[in-house]
Amino acid sequence: MSVVPFCLFLLMDIYWKYETRPTCDADSCTPSEYLRHQKSIMKSQRNALLIAAALILYWLLYSVTNLVVKIEQLNQRVERLKNRD
Repeated sequence: MSVVPFCLFLLMDIYWKYETRPTCDADSCTPSEYLRHQKSIMKSQRNALLIAAALILYWLLYSVTNLVVKIEQLNQRVERLKNRD
């Protein structure tokens, strides 16, 4: 259950970085500002990948758990039908 709030936090971080990022054209920035700008972009891309991976992992865990529960219910139903006969 903590995956969804984590993803929301990362999305808010990406949005905040996007809104407050410095505009850095080739002539208007020093090399250190340009490097900081590029690092910020790379961190946002990394966070986007983390969000995607976390949501895919969460979906897989949910799907597998749901299938296990359904199989267990079907096994119980089969046992009840066997016991009835």
